[in-house]
Amino acid sequence: MSASKLLIQGLSKQFGDQVILNAIDLEVPLGEHTTLIGRSGIGKSVFLKCIAGLLEADAGTITLDNGDPVPHCSYLFQQNALFDSMTVFDNVALPVRERERVSKSELKDRVTAMLAKLDLENAAAKYPAEISGGMQKRVALARALITQPEIILFDEPTTGLDPERKYSVFDMIRQYRQQFGFTVIMVSHDVPEVFEISDQVAWLDQGKIAFWGSPSELLTNPPSDLKTFLEPKLQSIS
Repeated sequence: MSASKLLIQGLSKQFGDQVILNAIDLEVPLGEHTTLIGRSGIGKSVFLKCIAGLLEADAGTITLDNGDPVPHCSYLFQQNALFDSMTVFDNVALPVRERERVSKSELKDRVTAMLAKLDLENAAAKYPAEISGGMQKRVALARALITQPEIILFDEPTTGLDPERKYSVFDMIRQYRQQFGFTVIMVSHDVPEVFEISDQVAWLDQGKIAFWGSPSELLTNPPSDLKTFLEPKLQSIS
């Protein structure tokens, strides 16, 4: 039986006496786009890093609904985390060099093909500082895709961008998710703009998932606390 969901059960994490994640249960559909929202400092990035294995949870399990372990995930950091001293080619090649043993010719072919798919072939020999912010985002995505992950975790991918560039990043994520078929789990503060590309939304509040549903369900019938969170954001774009 093939898996259709990522099962997160009893996921807990605290730092000292501060409880960040309190026995979270969540079923994330594979092949879709799930966005996690919530107030600043509530633990959204901690949640994402626990899924990625960048942080070790204190308790809980993360598996597929057929019992298999979580497939390979890639993680995109807020500020891209590109290495300034490496060319675009070497930034994208880095995960392959770290994870796999491949020949130089195979590595070159794989990286060149990936750069072509993301319209970056002319930037291969350039350094991050020599390309635009939008291209840097695509390089970070190319680096995430090069190991063929089934799940990509996006941590605030539009931080610091103006509205036009934010929409460009969202369009890029939607386009390449359709092209490559990966699952997206995203943390974002861009509410409600991010709802346009999300299949479902999770609201994290006080260490629990306080809402789970489609963007339309969230906007038409939000819990009272979530409504208070949403109203100023909705007014700001009206």
